[in-house]
Amino acid sequence: MALGTASKPSYEPRFDAGRICLDLLATSHPVERLDGAGALCAWIAGAGLVPAVTPLEHVDGSWAAGFRELRGSVGLLVRGMRGVEAPAYGRALGRVNEVARAATPAPLAVPGEDGRLVRELAGPPSCAALLAVVARDAVELLTDPVARAAVRKCEADDCPLVYLDTSRGRRRRWCSSEVCGNRERVARHRRRAALTRA
Repeated sequence: MALGTASKPSYEPRFDAGRICLDLLATSHPVERLDGAGALCAWIAGAGLVPAVTPLEHVDGSWAAGFRELRGSVGLLVRGMRGVEAPAYGRALGRVNEVARAATPAPLAVPGEDGRLVRELAGPPSCAALLAVVARDAVELLTDPVARAAVRKCEADDCPLVYLDTSRGRRRRWCSSEVCGNRERVARHRRRAALTRA
């Protein structure tokens, strides 16, 4: 299945968390979103892990399992030690470090149809190579004190997602203003309307 011909996922992937590794965490809420090769291909392309023209016909269901496993480890590390046993934290850290060691896809600059240089990969990317890109992003986030301090949990009651708050004044409250922000504003409006009627 080439990237352009991948079956359309049943959801639109979200890329509003501010980091690739945090966007990966968003694929588990509100339901599992990496449920097959098509959904994973859409996420890989949307996250910018590969140039848009990259064929991904070799992607299969085992890749989605690998991304879900990495997602679990990254989530445990990003959310911190609260309520997590030290051995589980250590295993997650070991797994992220192990995955980050793999070689990442090699980019090339090649002339495009209009003569301008465009980015291509030297060959079809392996699952390990793409996982390494995400794992390295997690390592950079976890070891950068400034970025780590900007990680926030969404304030919506039913949302477990985290995001990187790069807003002016660090006042961002939701993982997505369009998703959780709108839902919270509507709920607040309904509560005020109910109080007015009462």
